[in-house]
Amino acid sequence: MSISTTLQKFLAQQGIGYDIVPHRHTGTSMNAAGTAHVPAAKVAKSVILEDENGYLMAVVPADHHVKIGKLNRFLGRKMGLATETELKALFSDCEPGAIPPVGQAFGIDTIVDDSLNDCQDIYMEAGDHEDFIHLNGVSFRKLMRNAQHARIC
Repeated sequence: MSISTTLQKFLAQQGIGYDIVPHRHTGTSMNAAGTAHVPAAKVAKSVILEDENGYLMAVVPADHHVKIGKLNRFLGRKMGLATETELKALFSDCEPGAIPPVGQAFGIDTIVDDSLNDCQDIYMEAGDHEDFIHLNGVSFRKLMRNAQHARIC
């Protein structure tokens, strides 16, 4: 598998240029950052949450964790992690655990941690475990302009 077709089409529709950064096959964004020699703080990862109101993609640096309680208080919701079965259905053209952090491409509301707002470069899973997409910070902020932004780590 390579870059998610859904993501590829969305980036083209938005006029976003990117580079592909190949890396050794890894199971996590943190490990991928290491093999690609990229600072983990510049790797945006997705965490998919759900409740009775639907799904939400939280986008955070690979070296951070979402504080679900803080996020729930901020949003006034009671969200928990989505199941693997749900993720397979939502991201059918992505390998499990390699979901690109661009919720809009998949029709999912998104919230971005503020720590990513000032990065000059962002790397993200492309939909497989062997490629990153590299965006400049301006392009990443353009992609995330309609997302909510808050301190969620």
